[in-house]
Amino acid sequence: MRIRPILLALPLLLLAPSAWAAPAASTPKAGCLSIEDGWIRLPPAPRPMLAGFGRIINRCADARELVAVRSPRFGEVSLHETRMVDGVSRMRGIERLPVAAGGEAVMQPGGLHLMLMQPDATLVEGERVPLVLVLADGGEVPATLAVRKTAP
Repeated sequence: MRIRPILLALPLLLLAPSAWAAPAASTPKAGCLSIEDGWIRLPPAPRPMLAGFGRIINRCADARELVAVRSPRFGEVSLHETRMVDGVSRMRGIERLPVAAGGEAVMQPGGLHLMLMQPDATLVEGERVPLVLVLADGGEVPATLAVRKTAP
């Protein structure tokens, strides 16, 4: 009796984990969050720390919570907020940034902003810097910031 080649391969397909594996986790709702008018202020001389600004827009039907930001161009990226306390400007890190459904969070000089530390190279005006926004639900949102001398 002759065994067909496809029948010989069948046991291998049944044992191969990739044949039955679930598709990779995706972030279906993350796409409704974005950064618009994102920019990094170009300093007059190279610095180990820069600031990023823009509007985080939530077009989702429910609230989103930003818990981290990363960039391949910086050793560390964090959310910060500057506030006046007893007449003194104070900056503090923010661990979670909620953005209401249909709402936005505005990052601007003197307020909410990204601290971009340890750049891998000197930035040049017009350059676009990639970011990834990490959400509390595990979703990730790609974004970019334009390097500029002045606000858009």
